[in-house]
Amino acid sequence: MKFAIVVGQFYEELAERLVISAKEVFEAEGGEVDLFVVPGAFELPLAAQYAAESGRYAGVACLGAVIRGETTHYDYVCTEAARGIQDVQLKTGVPCAFGVLTVENMDQALARSGGGKRDSGAHAAHAVLALVKVREQLSG
Repeated sequence: MKFAIVVGQFYEELAERLVISAKEVFEAEGGEVDLFVVPGAFELPLAAQYAAESGRYAGVACLGAVIRGETTHYDYVCTEAARGIQDVQLKTGVPCAFGVLTVENMDQALARSGGGKRDSGAHAAHAVLALVKVREQLSG
């Protein structure tokens, strides 16, 4: 089975950590992974749509990070990334997991990326796998 990871690289170190853990989960289940990099979280929904509509992937893990700053930009990016990713999976039927860190600071981001029980990259991959399993069960 093939999976896509789309990642916003605005915070490069965080993106790398999230990708490593998501990739490990997919590969542990025997999956192949293709990686697609976009500038930031706002671009994730369209990249996920491209991957989902290609017909090549059983699911898509959407990864990235948005850290609150001094303006309302954070709110718009978080809301639209989440809504857009949800819209893609509902429109296409291809599981698209939201593995985007939406945090207050870098310490919170580091705690939620790469290892540990709050690893958003791994959680996103597990969510995709769970939805793929449900789809298989319901399709007969």
